[in-house]
Amino acid sequence: MDKMDEELKCPVCGSLFKDPIILPCSHNVCLACARNIIVQTPEGETPPHSRASGNSDYDYLDMDKMSMYSETDSGYGSYTPCLKSPNGVRVFPPAMLHRHCSITCPLCHRSVSLDERGLRGFPRNRLLEAIVSRYQQSRSVAVKCQLCDRNPVEATVMCEQCDVFYCTPCQQRCHPSRGPLAKHRLVPPTQVAGASQQQPAASARKLATCADHDVENYSMYCINCKIPVCFQCLEEGKHGKHDVKPLGAMWKQHKCQLSQALSGVSDKAKDAKEFLVQLKNMLQQIQENGVEFEACLVAQCDALIDALTRQKAKLLTKVTKEREYKLKVVRDQITHCTMKLRQTTGMMEYCLEVIKENDPSGFLQISDALIKRVQSSQDQWVKGALEPKVGPEFDLSVNTDPLLQAIHQLDFIQAKVAWFTFDATSAHRDIVLTNDNQTVSCNSYDDRVVLGTAAFSKGVHYWELCVDRYDNHPDPAFGVARINTMKDMMLGKDDKAWAMYVDNNRSWFMHNNSHTSRAEGGIAKGSTVGILLDLNKHTLTFFINKEQHGPVAFENMEGVFMPAVSLNRNVQVTLSTGLDVPKNMQQP
Repeated sequence: MDKMDEELKCPVCGSLFKDPIILPCSHNVCLACARNIIVQTPEGETPPHSRASGNSDYDYLDMDKMSMYSETDSGYGSYTPCLKSPNGVRVFPPAMLHRHCSITCPLCHRSVSLDERGLRGFPRNRLLEAIVSRYQQSRSVAVKCQLCDRNPVEATVMCEQCDVFYCTPCQQRCHPSRGPLAKHRLVPPTQVAGASQQQPAASARKLATCADHDVENYSMYCINCKIPVCFQCLEEGKHGKHDVKPLGAMWKQHKCQLSQALSGVSDKAKDAKEFLVQLKNMLQQIQENGVEFEACLVAQCDALIDALTRQKAKLLTKVTKEREYKLKVVRDQITHCTMKLRQTTGMMEYCLEVIKENDPSGFLQISDALIKRVQSSQDQWVKGALEPKVGPEFDLSVNTDPLLQAIHQLDFIQAKVAWFTFDATSAHRDIVLTNDNQTVSCNSYDDRVVLGTAAFSKGVHYWELCVDRYDNHPDPAFGVARINTMKDMMLGKDDKAWAMYVDNNRSWFMHNNSHTSRAEGGIAKGSTVGILLDLNKHTLTFFINKEQHGPVAFENMEGVFMPAVSLNRNVQVTLSTGLDVPKNMQQP
């Protein structure tokens, strides 16, 4: 069960669920945690609906931006993702329970207003509670001796008549198997624990009563509301005109659907395991091919005698970098695939535990959302997800035919002043390129990334982007990135991009989702944003309208970098390259 740990933990407190309730979005929280994240909503206002997309969570991470939406300004409390809390959720103090209150799901950020019943209006997830109880019992610690004076050790027997647990020395000293104690029955502690573990399972099979009518058992399932109901719910008219079906029939139908969905995910998990084996084998192939390529290169260079000796080390370095790049890509793919496989396996184990339950109403409370989740999990294994991003071959070659006079020019040359455009082949599908791939816009309201066609590993490079269109005060990001940076989120959200994102008033530097060095001054239509990548000094600096903006943004820049931009449909920029370095640089 270890793999489904995360399925059984509350997203607020990070601990195993205790008295879980089901929110309208089908996610679960502990009852006590739900009380902590209730917020007061001003009379007449509806609760704010946070965007569910993970691509926009930077709005909640920056404390400066959060200040604009504080409780003082808006009149209602809020919470925001935070790395310092157990599961990335900051819990504000619970608001006073007025009739105008709401609760926001910590996972999908969907808000819902509370009615007069408060949290009692949310159904209790008895099925999840039973699974957590069984999970805790399976991980329970060994029973300790009750007669040890200090540091009790693990008990080896338990006397049924005395109802006491003994370790072996204490049993021999205090409960000898002779005299009046000879007829007492000593049993292993595991037998006692095993008997206690059967009790929750028996109680879980009791018929569930309706949340609105305590004396009525659930007997039907409302197709419209997707919840179990009783006959009194139908008679009172609340569900009278809804489409209802027998509880047992829907229980069997949903179990069948969940089992079928699990079958598809199981096939994908099997493919993923085979894919991991393929990737691990590829690591060895890349190592072997790299060694072989190095040997060929050394032989070619030695044949050219002294003239090639000075170039040999440089070319070997290129091969090493190519090998390390391929190895890193494959390792990253292994890590990513392993994580997805672990999540899928954990979900599968959780679903199997759910299927084992014999509580129809409890099962139907969560089965609909669980089926959709399993089907969605299967969809994430899209075509190409289980294909290597790189091959083991090294597409490098050295031509030994040129005359000896040309040997000194043999190198991978990179110009000091580079001209380049945006790369249509690696851009996100929502990116739109025009003007011979020098102008970029976007079809999505979410931020999307596009890279340049140049890759820099040495030298000093400066380019600018002119803001052709700027509507509704968005915050595009400008900078550099590795070729495998994420393309469906703001530039700088992962550890493979270094960027400055800026709105109409101020800017921040961002790398690996860390926001630093807020600076006043923003952009508008007609503004230019300059990027200076100095790989001699290993620094990245930004300019707005030819003036340096903020301090040196990033230092210790090592490796290969590509120009990069992220923007949404409210922005359009045009690229200018091959420019001279600005002269008005600030001294460090």
